[in-house]
Amino acid sequence: MNELLRKKLCHYNDPGHVHSLTFSCCRRMPLLSKDRSRQWLSDSLASFTEKYNYNCLAYVIMPEHVHIIVVAQNEDYNISEFLRSVKQSVSIKAKHWLLKHDREWVDRLTILDGQGRKRFRFWQQGGGYDRNIVNGKTLDLTVEYIHNNPVRRGLVTDPVDWRWSSARWYERGCMGSIFGDAQPPELRS
Repeated sequence: MNELLRKKLCHYNDPGHVHSLTFSCCRRMPLLSKDRSRQWLSDSLASFTEKYNYNCLAYVIMPEHVHIIVVAQNEDYNISEFLRSVKQSVSIKAKHWLLKHDREWVDRLTILDGQGRKRFRFWQQGGGYDRNIVNGKTLDLTVEYIHNNPVRRGLVTDPVDWRWSSARWYERGCMGSIFGDAQPPELRS
């Protein structure tokens, strides 16, 4: 079967809905296993949550994938544009760094697209996973799930020990500084 035929992800831009976003590195390689690349992603999230007026309610950066929970503060928003901006920023930084420091990885992350053109891919092709959350219980369960990712993987024994997560925000009862002072919204039951 043709690998270019992929299911298209539908994003629903419903005002007040929280978005649980998951996306992976190209071919699920551990491209986020270094603090450098994780910091690029953290900086990108901070920048674009501010630019597009989103609150980041929770996140975890794993070696080969990312979970983010965000809510738009504007009624008119485009979650696809936000996600594309976050991912593209990291991809550009990664490519520039690799061109300077490790050109072999540029080749490993270059694919042929459907028209036969070479494309650098830091992220897995496609939109990832996007689920709208409309109630507090689902939000709580989703936050707990993503915060426990590093524990399930054996990276830490306690979620708050994973530096690349918002678990400490919840332990302290407030949001972290890289995303401002966002608080989880009141959701419909």
